[in-house]
Amino acid sequence: MPKVLLVIGDATEVLDTMYPYFRLPEDGFEVVVAAPEQKLYHMVLHEQPPGWDITQETAGYHLQSDIAFRDIKPEEYAGLFVSGGRAPEYLRYDEDLLNVTRHFFEANKPVASVCHGIEILAAADCIQGRTVTTVAKCALDATQVGAKYVDQPTVVDGNLVTARVWMDNTPFLKAFIEMLKTSQ
Repeated sequence: MPKVLLVIGDATEVLDTMYPYFRLPEDGFEVVVAAPEQKLYHMVLHEQPPGWDITQETAGYHLQSDIAFRDIKPEEYAGLFVSGGRAPEYLRYDEDLLNVTRHFFEANKPVASVCHGIEILAAADCIQGRTVTTVAKCALDATQVGAKYVDQPTVVDGNLVTARVWMDNTPFLKAFIEMLKTSQ
């Protein structure tokens, strides 16, 4: 069964993470949860309440990681899924994760990024010249490194598929799974 890395950390968004966690195996892909360390991580729920200018964050489920970033052998994986939430704000400083991310782009393997996940791709210098989408408050993260931001549910550009937020999960995962199947 081909393996897909699912990148998480504390404050990873629940729906950004759990939808691919359960959906990818339905199409024959093994999900390997990757994080800074092999331990239990705390996910969060993000919702923009009426009248708020920004999302409210509440505690969510927990998820055990399978592998630490430093122990990943990226050549063993068919694809990379970068989840959103606030976790990418600090994960983007992890050199092991940045090196793993670069591998997937250099090898032209499928990469999916939702919401704040774009911060990791930007830090790894992998989206210059690409058209991407992300949550609107992260558009600057994309454009500052030379990507073109568009506000639409899902964007496919080469081996990269991006989505704004968890509400775009259906077309987003459909595109990513198609990309994974085509690359096998």
